[in-house]
Amino acid sequence: MEKTLDFSDLLRLIDERSTAFGAAVAAATDLDVQVPTCPEWTLFDLVQHLGEGRRSWAATVAAGPDAVAKAGCEDAPPAPRERRAMLDWLAASTRELLVALREAGPDRACWTWWGASQSPSTCGAVARHQLQQMAVHTYDAQLTVGTPQPLPDEVALDGVEEFLFTCNATTSPWPHKPTTIDYHATEGRSWRLTVDGDGARSTRIPGETLEPAGLSVSGKAGELVLALYGRIGLESLEVSGDLDIFDQLIAWEPEE
Repeated sequence: MEKTLDFSDLLRLIDERSTAFGAAVAAATDLDVQVPTCPEWTLFDLVQHLGEGRRSWAATVAAGPDAVAKAGCEDAPPAPRERRAMLDWLAASTRELLVALREAGPDRACWTWWGASQSPSTCGAVARHQLQQMAVHTYDAQLTVGTPQPLPDEVALDGVEEFLFTCNATTSPWPHKPTTIDYHATEGRSWRLTVDGDGARSTRIPGETLEPAGLSVSGKAGELVLALYGRIGLESLEVSGDLDIFDQLIAWEPEE
């Protein structure tokens, strides 16, 4: 079974995606342009969201295992409007997060919002999720300036599982007929999401299973990640089975 990314790789890739995000912003002719995949935000709003979020998570990690809520960043300087100063502010936000994660290490407990998911409440799991947040928002920024790039393979392959284990995992009962959704990455990894009265949980599976899923979605890992985050539609992927299942999954609001 393939390993997840090592902690050192997660930190390296967070830094790389942050650099790619900054490059996209630096290339923009207008910071007030609307982000197509986040239409309520301008590019400047996206920068501010990303920077403030990394500072908040840095403070949360630094607060230690006894923290009972996500740390705020009220005392942090706001994102400046001047381009060079804004990019420096953004880079500093990433550095704060990376420093906090390195000092804590992957195994230390940390407050997380994902509760009873399949991801642990550790600094390593925070780093894993932060990489995906950085990667998807980098795609948002690149798309906004007209230069969208595929997610790096190692980021994307880890990203499918990270999303399923963190964002699509719950013990809240599924309110519809029990079923399964298979996700197949053309790079050679597959996962099955089971939803039933016990909630939602995912497992890695061989490429072929004996029992067909209620819905099967196949594509490159990067495309699967972007579909899971709502950046592209299922029409961009190879799909078979009952499409209503995916609509039900998107509309589902677990009680937890």
